[in-house]
Amino acid sequence: MTEIQGADRTNFDAFCGYHQTWAGQPDPLLTRTGPGTPCGEFLRRYWHPVFIAGELGDQPKLIKILGEELVLFRDRSGRYGLVHKHCPHRRASLEYGRCENRGIRCCYHGWLFDIDGTVLDLPGEPENSRSATNVKSKMRLGAYPVREYRGLLFAYLGPASETPEFPIYDTFEIPEMVMTPYAAPFECNWIQVLDAIVDPVHTAFLHHSQFSDGFGVLGEIEFYHRDRIRFLGTATRRVRDNVWVRVNELILPNFTQSGAAFATDGSRVKYFGRSAFTRWVVPVDDHRCIAYAWGNFGDRGDPMEWNTPEGMQIIEQGELIDRTYEEKQASPGDVEAVEGMGRISDHEKEYLVSGDRGVVMYRTQIKKLCRSLQRGKPPPQPGDLGEGVIPTYGSDTVIRCQEEAGTDDAEVLRDINARVMDTIFAGDALDGAARDHEIIRGLKTIA
Repeated sequence: MTEIQGADRTNFDAFCGYHQTWAGQPDPLLTRTGPGTPCGEFLRRYWHPVFIAGELGDQPKLIKILGEELVLFRDRSGRYGLVHKHCPHRRASLEYGRCENRGIRCCYHGWLFDIDGTVLDLPGEPENSRSATNVKSKMRLGAYPVREYRGLLFAYLGPASETPEFPIYDTFEIPEMVMTPYAAPFECNWIQVLDAIVDPVHTAFLHHSQFSDGFGVLGEIEFYHRDRIRFLGTATRRVRDNVWVRVNELILPNFTQSGAAFATDGSRVKYFGRSAFTRWVVPVDDHRCIAYAWGNFGDRGDPMEWNTPEGMQIIEQGELIDRTYEEKQASPGDVEAVEGMGRISDHEKEYLVSGDRGVVMYRTQIKKLCRSLQRGKPPPQPGDLGEGVIPTYGSDTVIRCQEEAGTDDAEVLRDINARVMDTIFAGDALDGAARDHEIIRGLKTIA
């Protein structure tokens, strides 16, 4: 039987299922993230959260990130290490190793390794023997740097000589904001999860009954591509006599923020409320990923009553994760939407439209940066977005604006969106409270 090819694959007559059974393929440049793959090498040039610090006890943890099995540990002096799983001596797994005052010791023959992979001790060999000297001078256990920040453990898995600065975003520094670490696993490829942040359309359909009635209003959608690695999707909705501008944000490769989940519903005036979460979508392998994040609570984030494990699951994906199949069918959340595409979506069969422009924009840029890296050009870093603290835009603004008879409300929404975004962008030259003050002052002039 001949496989249907090209244009013959699509038949627009009714009941055309027979002509659409061909197997589409995922985009390998986006979805393959293991060592040596173009996207895997691209991702390894950035810091990623890999674990929640409070969940790392006295024993090592076997984790998998970017297709590589690794052992995470904290030695008895409090330093964090992330090393290759197998001891270079006889390949025993260091997940069974013992954390010592300095480093980790293999359970099999007692070799001791520092957090940078240096061999410190070979107890089965005479101390000054030729073999012991050769091992200590010529061999290293594979290791990666780890940094703890506000309860999340971050690692850099790229070449040590190209280690970038650890990026500090403005939402790390909001006064009186309570930032609670959480992790949300997804049984699918990372791109399927990342797509949603620059897809404001899906919110009106998937989340309209989960957060507030205002989410169910589609409104006017706009997309922005700034500074090579920053992408924004805005949804501007009318909620009675108010106009609500919600800003979702992606900074490549995988840093995401949005407006609040429960603090804003469009019914009350608000100026530059900040993100419900500060979040990274990290590939485990090509079939799984984990969203590591802080849930943000306080006057600028979501209400404190949602600062619970269950509350953060709902903020993350609209519903609790552990539910029956019938409950998931009745009220699907992001997990059901993205995992329902399969472990790796068949991108070749996607039929993208204007509402997917943000998805197309950021995917295209990732592929461009992957190809540039293959040619030897390092990718841009978040630190390039500003000196010191990096300004971000994920937010909610609600403006009082009664609709006048005979006006084109869609035009009003687009105009307000443009003025809100211009006001937020204009604050980039300022930092911290000064930036917030100037943005809020400008937003209050919009009506």
